[in-house]
Amino acid sequence: MVIPSRLAEYIVAAMIIILAPGPSVLFVIARAIAWGRKVAVFTVAGNVSGSFVLSVFVALGLGPILQRSDLAYIAVQWGGGLYLIYLGIDAIRQRKAHASDMTNQGDVSPTALRSMRDGFWVGALNPKAIVFYAAVLPQFIDREKGQITSQLILLGAIFSILAFFSDGTWGLLAGTARAWLAKDSSRLEKLRATGGSIMILLGLSVLYLAIVGG
Repeated sequence: MVIPSRLAEYIVAAMIIILAPGPSVLFVIARAIAWGRKVAVFTVAGNVSGSFVLSVFVALGLGPILQRSDLAYIAVQWGGGLYLIYLGIDAIRQRKAHASDMTNQGDVSPTALRSMRDGFWVGALNPKAIVFYAAVLPQFIDREKGQITSQLILLGAIFSILAFFSDGTWGLLAGTARAWLAKDSSRLEKLRATGGSIMILLGLSVLYLAIVGG
C-alpha cells in the first residue's frame, strides 16, 4: 500500500475540520446534553462507522476518476471549496434553530444499538464529511504513485479514527457539562457559529490551493 508523502499535513487538515462543530459533533453534543455520556459514546461509535463507509464509497467512485482526469481533480477542488463556504454561512445563519434542536431531543433515552444506528446515519450522510472526502482529501494523495483508491481509503480510515477520539471527547465534555450548556442557548449558538466560521476558512483554503495548484 502506498503511504501518502503528505500524511502529516493531512492529519493537521483533518483535525481542523473534525474540531469544527459540524452536524456530527452537534448531534453528539445534543445527545450528551439530553441523555449523558454513555449515549454520546455509542453515538460517536456509530457516527465514525458511517463516516468510514462513506469514505470508502467516495474512494471507490472518485479514485479511478481522479487517477485519469486532471479536469475532474480541479472541478472537485472548486466544487468542494465553494460548498464548504456555503455550509459555513448556513451554519452561522441557522445557529439559533440548530441550538434549539440540540436541547429538544425527547425524554426517553435511546438504547446503545439505537444510538449507534442513529449515529451511523448522521455520519454516513454528513455533508461536511462528504465534501472533505471528495474535495480536501484528494489533495494529499500522491497521484504519480498510483493506487489512488487505496490511498483514499487509508486517509478515510485515519480521518475516522481521529474523529472517534475528537467527537468522543466532545461527547464526554458535553455530558459532564450538560446542565451548564442547556441552561443558556446562546452558548450553543456560539458553538455553531464557530464551526461555521471554521468551515468558511477551510473552504477558502481549498479554493486557494486550487488556484495555486492550477
